[in-house]
Amino acid sequence: MGVAIESVVRVVAAVLRDAAGKVLISQRLEGKHYAGLWEFPGGKIESGEAVEAALRRELREELGIEVTRCQPLLSLWHDYPERQVELCVWTVEHYAGVAQGLEGQALRWLTVPELRDVELLPADLPIIEQLESILKD
Repeated sequence: MGVAIESVVRVVAAVLRDAAGKVLISQRLEGKHYAGLWEFPGGKIESGEAVEAALRRELREELGIEVTRCQPLLSLWHDYPERQVELCVWTVEHYAGVAQGLEGQALRWLTVPELRDVELLPADLPIIEQLESILKD
């Protein structure tokens, strides 16, 4: 018998780009599932919270930035052994402030091709594919 899936976890993630077109990723902290892996910034959507509101709240709490313009990019599902994740991915087109790791997490700005060279969370891999397809257009 397989591992029972606890529940569906709804998560929002952001694709932030700098003036040079590099994308921001953050490293998961010790004590979290998949600690040390890299991910697009974001976090859990609270019960009853709108996705865009969750995006704005998470980026304010984690990075100290205020989102001023954003739009949905894609939604996807990923099955981890212990849970299923619904990932709502948004592009942040404009924000105020300077992104910093307010929770002690490391941050990196990478080109889209460089994202292939870091160990990202498995659920985040389709985001790279989407970004690569956008760049081809």
